[in-house]
Amino acid sequence: PAAKAVPKEMICIAGRPAIHYIVKEAVDAGIEDILIITSRGKTAIEDYFDYSPELEMRLERSGKLELIEELHAIADMANITFIRQKELKGLGHAVMHARSFTGDEPFAVLLGDDIMRSETPVTKQLVEQAEKYSCSCVGVKKVETSEISKYCSLGVKALGDGLFDVQEKYAQPGERSFGQKYLPW
Repeated sequence: PAAKAVPKEMICIAGRPAIHYIVKEAVDAGIEDILIITSRGKTAIEDYFDYSPELEMRLERSGKLELIEELHAIADMANITFIRQKELKGLGHAVMHARSFTGDEPFAVLLGDDIMRSETPVTKQLVEQAEKYSCSCVGVKKVETSEISKYCSLGVKALGDGLFDVQEKYAQPGERSFGQKYLPW
């Protein structure tokens, strides 16, 4: 219900909006240029990563200079660009909006649906493996059959050492696959 009034990306987790952790994950993985795809009613996300001169003036008058530094650190965390998705047609449609931003360069898609704590950021692990194996990588986790409707799903074939080959949706064992190696988080 809170997402009716506030974008779900702006709902606070441990004192910071969820989008903060998503951007920090990307930054900690070495990503400097970030595109955030928004939609109607989500200008609060852009405002969060921008300077706020009015607020900064009030904080300065109150002698809270450390808070001004923290606000600037958030705004300067990365080169953040925003594109507004006018029609909500799913994740693939949103990714297609990013094409002019990414071109033919490698990119990461980060969603805030699951937050994972890890000594080495999960996105950094995936970037390292993508570079090591020269292929696309995606983090996957095993879920109970009763939970699949809450997630995207894919068929995988274990290759060993935490690597999986992603199988086409309707491929039978031994039939053609995408030939990409993917890693679980």
